Amino acid sequence: MERQTIAAGELAQHVGQVFHSHWFVVDQGRIDAFATVTEDEQFIHVDPERASATPFGGTVAHGFLTLSLLSPMAYSALPQIEGVAMGVNYGFERIRFLHPVRSGSRVRARFTLVAVTQRSEREWQLTYDVSVEIEGAHKPALAATWLTMQVTA
Repeated sequence: MERQTIAAGELAQHVGQVFHSHWFVVDQGRIDAFATVTEDEQFIHVDPERASATPFGGTVAHGFLTLSLLSPMAYSALPQIEGVAMGVNYGFERIRFLHPVRSGSRVRARFTLVAVTQRSEREWQLTYDVSVEIEGAHKPALAATWLTMQVTA
């Protein structure tokens, strides 16, 4: 599916709009790779046998792994802004890890554009409420308010 393109001057017209990413598989290979890169090899993430004896019943993804998937989820869901030279993370107002993501789960993000602030002639701050849904689960994996800065050429 091709991404929608929005002119920077029309961003405010999209406040309230909801965008869904495609589904991402969080398998043990992804979890293990993240554990290696971040040096967080706690057994609940990387040892299926030991993790099976926990209330999780198996290995679970790191909360920060789920959070880090927001970038590719955003690329798959959010419209392209016409003339943007770069986009950067500006920060988060809050992040809550609400439900574990078990190995083998599929997750996707739900982005709601809640605010658009033109910071300068070339800079647009976008604020999204985002949740990461786990296929088949009643609670999201995480909820956050994410701020990005888009800079036009």
